[in-house]
Amino acid sequence: MSELTRQADRTAGPLRLRPRSLVAMVTVTAVGIVAFGWPLLASPDSPIAHVGDAPLLFALLLPLLMAVVLAELTEGGIDAKTVAMLGVLAAVGAALRPLGTGIAGLEPMFFLLVLAGRAYGPAFGFVLGATTLFASALITAGVGPWLPFQMFGAAWVAAGAGLLPRCRGWRELSVLALYGAIAGLLYGMALNLSFWPFTLGSDTAISFVAGDPVGDNLRRFAAFTAVTSLGFDIPRALLTAILVVVTGKPILRALRRAGRRAAFDTPIGFAPAPPTGADPAQDARQRGR
Repeated sequence: MSELTRQADRTAGPLRLRPRSLVAMVTVTAVGIVAFGWPLLASPDSPIAHVGDAPLLFALLLPLLMAVVLAELTEGGIDAKTVAMLGVLAAVGAALRPLGTGIAGLEPMFFLLVLAGRAYGPAFGFVLGATTLFASALITAGVGPWLPFQMFGAAWVAAGAGLLPRCRGWRELSVLALYGAIAGLLYGMALNLSFWPFTLGSDTAISFVAGDPVGDNLRRFAAFTAVTSLGFDIPRALLTAILVVVTGKPILRALRRAGRRAAFDTPIGFAPAPPTGADPAQDARQRGR
């Protein structure tokens, strides 16, 4: 392993999973999993959620997502350099997203989330994914009940890239490309699950049926995904994998170089000022001794 590679491995990410931020992230993730999948466990006579309840979930989840950022701020985990890096990458991702919106599921944003999460770690990736989707929604007037689920999905995609095993060279690009393809598919499936139980009623072969065994509902969900969204999910997965392979090497190098130069993990300190009236020549002579 070259010295440059060893140095890259030692480079710390802009955000670390400190105890408070780790608790916040785990809590938010648990709530997100429940928000996506709780209808599968609903009983037939339960007041299952409907479209009108989604804004309440929106109001609940956004503060929890922001808790991750606030936890980092209160523990000193986010400094000006980290905010600047987060802002730049979120702005780039938000600008990339509209380029493919509505065209066969092509969303060029995800390759950047994968590469940034890989370069800077899961904590930074989680915050970047959520921030990027939020910024994109503001730009495209896409704020709505679906936004928390999109933010969760993107946050998980970027954070997962930061949890992949260490490797370098073509192995790293291969792992990231494969991960990007799988994450692109799972992102679409997760978003489908967020609205599928509330869209078709119960009179079709691909409808959600409250109280049915989880396996039966999952089979219906798989059929629903194949019929409605697989044509969008596959292009997203392929585009993410292709962009990772084509641009991964220079972008990862640039991100890691920026991380080393920014020295995110270097503590800032101030040397004491020399006494007033000190003789510079005498100081130089003393240092020479």
